[in-house]
Amino acid sequence: MSDTDKQQFHVTRLYHPSHHVIDLREAEAWFERVFGRQSRSIAEMTRNAPASEGYPTDYSIFTPISDVLFDTIDPKRYVLNGIQQYESVDSPTLKGFGWYVDGIADAYQRLKQLGIGMVGQLGEAAEGDDPPSAPGSPMPIFFTVPEDAGLRYEFLPQIPFPLDHRLSPGWELPPVSEDDPLVIERCSHHTILTDRPDRALRVMVDGLGGTIFHEGRNEVLSATSTYVHLADAVFEYAVPDADTQAYTDWAVNAPNDTYHSITWKVRDLEQVARHLKEQGVGIRTHTSEVVITEPETSLGIPWGFTTALTTGDPRHAG
Repeated sequence: MSDTDKQQFHVTRLYHPSHHVIDLREAEAWFERVFGRQSRSIAEMTRNAPASEGYPTDYSIFTPISDVLFDTIDPKRYVLNGIQQYESVDSPTLKGFGWYVDGIADAYQRLKQLGIGMVGQLGEAAEGDDPPSAPGSPMPIFFTVPEDAGLRYEFLPQIPFPLDHRLSPGWELPPVSEDDPLVIERCSHHTILTDRPDRALRVMVDGLGGTIFHEGRNEVLSATSTYVHLADAVFEYAVPDADTQAYTDWAVNAPNDTYHSITWKVRDLEQVARHLKEQGVGIRTHTSEVVITEPETSLGIPWGFTTALTTGDPRHAG
């Protein structure tokens, strides 16, 4: 991508990870008990202004966790025009994530130039010169097709969104709260399992202007990983070895990629391990450098906790 192309749009911030669950109340209680975080319902968005006709207001909760806004969705409740938009799940699972974009029409055109298939919010193919808009709204919003991008990535402009704590005027990465049972400093990285890192990097680097800053082995996952910095976040694209747990986790969505986990940088790893055990959360891995939870006891996610960011992470100074 040329410098001119890069200047046409700017990916400003990770919007949110999307997590699909069976029971929103159970998820809300789990985040309060384990992460010590309160969640807020999407219904709060319509207290002062009605939702678009037919748009559901009970399908999602948002949980602020340091520099991440975490979105939990009950697919059964997400019904537009009488059609359930996401397949129901048998167990909780991470699904995808997206970004706020300044100059979203140019970002759409860039991905289109690269031959990346995209759809609108109702699943309609995005084939025009302009990006599709939200149902009943002029706001542009679109998603990549997993077959072309590996995952369903979301793109929208940075709109006023009261449930996003990071959009408050003057917001900065907060210090560790003394009330935080997991002593989280910030998000370290998001891990995506893939057998085609070239496909993902075509979107992340060639399309969106992300930067590869580290490549190497992830011995905990038994995978070969490429780390990309984009906007305010880091993404690990990991190719797992055969006959490993990570390979099995990837194969669930093969030939597409799998959004596997989120790893947090924390102040005290032993405090994290103690708290997780006290809350009945199983631990899959516990070394001097990392703790990883058992998904079966942690909303389907192998959450990671570490005391060090990835080598070369450009946010080290931040």
